[in-house]
Amino acid sequence: NLPIFFQSLTNAWIIIMERMSAAPYLNLLNEVFILTTFKLQPKILTTIFGLYSTRGNVKYFEFSVLGRMNRGKIVFLFNLNVQLADGKRHAVLLQIKGLQHGPIAAELYVDCTQVSSARNLPPLFTNMPQTANSIEIRTIQRRAQDFVEDSKLVLGGSVAKVAALQECVFQQSDSASILNGLNGLLLFLFSHVFFQLTPSFKLFSVWSPFRCLDNVIRSYIECKDYYFSKSSISGVGFIDPEETEIPMTPFVPHPPKPQCDSTSCFQDVKCSETVNGFQCGPCPAGFIGDGIRCTDVDECQVSPCFPRVHCVNTSPGYYCEDCPTGYTGQSVHGIEMRFARLNKQVCTDIDECQNGRSSGCVSNSQCINTMGSFRCGSCRSGYVGDQLRGCKPEQSCTNHLLNPCHTNAQCFMERGGNVSCTDNCMFVPNSGQEDADGDGAGDACDEDADGDGILNAQDNCVLVRNINQQNTDQDSYGDACDNCRTAINNDQRDTDNDGRGDACDDDMDGDGIKNFLDNCQTYPNIDQKDRDNDGVGDACDSCPDVVNPNQSDIDNDLVGDSCDTNQDSDGDGHQDNNDNCPTVINSSQLDTDKDGFGDECDDDDDNDGIPDVFLPGPDNCRLVANPGQEDDNNDGIGDICEGDFDQDTIIDRIDVCPENAEVTLTDFRAYQTVVLDPEGDAQIDPNWVVLNQGMEIVQTMNSDPGLAVGYIAFNGVDFEGTFHVNTLTDDDYAGFIFGYQDSSSFYVVMWKQTEQTYWQATPFRAVAEPGIQLKAVKSKTGPGEHLRNALWHTGDTTDQVRLLWKDPRNVGWKDKVSYRWFLQHRPQVGYIRFYEGSDLVADSGVTIDTTMRGGRLGVFCFSQENIIWSNLKYRCNGKETLPRLTLGRVEK
Repeated sequence: NLPIFFQSLTNAWIIIMERMSAAPYLNLLNEVFILTTFKLQPKILTTIFGLYSTRGNVKYFEFSVLGRMNRGKIVFLFNLNVQLADGKRHAVLLQIKGLQHGPIAAELYVDCTQVSSARNLPPLFTNMPQTANSIEIRTIQRRAQDFVEDSKLVLGGSVAKVAALQECVFQQSDSASILNGLNGLLLFLFSHVFFQLTPSFKLFSVWSPFRCLDNVIRSYIECKDYYFSKSSISGVGFIDPEETEIPMTPFVPHPPKPQCDSTSCFQDVKCSETVNGFQCGPCPAGFIGDGIRCTDVDECQVSPCFPRVHCVNTSPGYYCEDCPTGYTGQSVHGIEMRFARLNKQVCTDIDECQNGRSSGCVSNSQCINTMGSFRCGSCRSGYVGDQLRGCKPEQSCTNHLLNPCHTNAQCFMERGGNVSCTDNCMFVPNSGQEDADGDGAGDACDEDADGDGILNAQDNCVLVRNINQQNTDQDSYGDACDNCRTAINNDQRDTDNDGRGDACDDDMDGDGIKNFLDNCQTYPNIDQKDRDNDGVGDACDSCPDVVNPNQSDIDNDLVGDSCDTNQDSDGDGHQDNNDNCPTVINSSQLDTDKDGFGDECDDDDDNDGIPDVFLPGPDNCRLVANPGQEDDNNDGIGDICEGDFDQDTIIDRIDVCPENAEVTLTDFRAYQTVVLDPEGDAQIDPNWVVLNQGMEIVQTMNSDPGLAVGYIAFNGVDFEGTFHVNTLTDDDYAGFIFGYQDSSSFYVVMWKQTEQTYWQATPFRAVAEPGIQLKAVKSKTGPGEHLRNALWHTGDTTDQVRLLWKDPRNVGWKDKVSYRWFLQHRPQVGYIRFYEGSDLVADSGVTIDTTMRGGRLGVFCFSQENIIWSNLKYRCNGKETLPRLTLGRVEK
């Protein structure tokens, strides 16, 4: 009932001021106490109480508990290390003083012990609005295990007297005020008026708003008339007329007010006649005032409408206009603030792909639903082409075999029935077979890829013909291929793929909200939700429940520093309070039925009532709801999921993750750049180029150590690709990573061509030997010179890197030679095996290591330019029985 209490108290203040004409003295309050007793279970974040303005949602301060971090926090006042979220009863007392006489200071007591203090604080209460219904205290709602047991607001008094309310015994200091509770407030309000009064005077009566407070304030006030005697000034107290005879100054009543007429009260407000005049009833719903004057409440102030929907304030009430294009929902109308807060307009995204409205996509292509709209993707399986040329049936080399070649390569049958594909770059891997000028020579090996007569090395548009080489903004891209012709943008980043680079696009993510208004400028979020009100939308906020406007993420794990606990019980890379199976290894976090429990710890993954394994299961379609368990051919697989087990429209035969509807194809087009020596100045950062729809990555620079990491996390996984250094210069490191959890925790397979001592001897001398190495990185320092030298060094480095395996033959890679690698990782048992080449150029054998229990995949470089990772493929694989692979080595 604390919000009701505070509202009543505010009303009482106003009544006192109006009747005594003493509004200026309200600001004389110098000291405030807030007491609360609560029980709280561990969780990510809980706000115990906060003081807010009801107009504009202004927060003056709040007291929050970060559960699993065992930390309390009062915004603007304290950060403290006290265990508060443990299911036990705790008493908190907050004292704020100096509101009038300064400097403003605060003391915090927990369980009768002072735990923190703050001095010279910015103004808090002094700037609060002093009108009724303008301030409220919000507390957590009572739940089964979490609740606020008691709360009090005390205005004025001493710590010793106030603490006694929590059964705490403090020593009363000599200088402590003798005032406490509500009496203290009233004395502060009127202390400057007393000398103007007659020797004895009936000062005021306690009106009805105070009477409703008796159960909250208890002994702090009695509902009776109070008197003041000039002789008691030295004692500064109230005198009860029942115990003391006081001569009274005659009381002159106000002249009677006129009787009721048509203009006495506001329209439709009941008017009642009394001996002292007329009395008006309450204002109608949707208005605020005293019944004589009623003002319309602007419900639009609490934003009751869906984002981008116009709220229209009426008198009385309000209404929301129709939902935006691409959404469906009802227009909402109502009266009063409470209704507006509790009945906000809901607009639901229309799935244009599901409802057959995606007429803009060519036939046989993928339709991808987005918030408020949709976009067209690549051709469906079995078809080739694009949105410009259309999607046509994939040609086969024979009448019964699908074409295994790339769309830009030619398929033909050899004698003996074997299928071959022509390669437009026979000596350089280019799995996309890109050929900009269509001359039969792939871009990767064509010195003039666009055929405009200007060699690639001098051409400012390598893939677009531009003989004049015009370049308005003088960046690295000519006008013919520059997506921002008048703005320098060498990264050419185009988040929404609309042809306009982010540097000159006023809506970078294409969600219809201009950048300067968008709280996620590079991530579509038409709803603009922002739970922690830090200016960063939930869709892109690394701590959606904790204020962190700078989005700092020092360990590059996609969890902001402000909420990063690094408490990970199962070691799968997800901290416990964000893990949908906190004690079961499941790095992929797959949750098919979206019930908050990951599939690895959910007994019914599709929530159809049929257990996955136990009787009456097992479920013959574990990921697709089919309570009837229909299976016409009795093969143990339900009809609804046969051939497409996860029902993601990609048949199992070509689905890279047939039991995960969220992963269908190998795609590194979306990746995170991780710089492993951010402060070093020896070299530049890597430059990544992604080709072949995310299945090929090229790194062009001689750079500091760095990673390009995909965003998909895996449990068991097979990972393969072709490695090629397309230059005759330099001899340094290149490789790939797996099990990436953060910039201090990942596995890396790295290959050095020759032996070399690193040129920077600090913080220690690092020597690289030639050959392939498998390392487990678990760095206590994170990116920087220590990790940099540890990666370069062949061997273990304390608190940084462990060498799990090294090729004993010390064979380095060769210039312009392609190698095919294969990796198997089963994190639940720690199984790791790495192969290189058909002739078994390298075989790590079985390595058991459980440092990282799953994670993300990516590629690695260190001081080596012109690296190609081609024809990348990953496959989900949680099986623990691993067949030996026949591996191929390509050397041309």
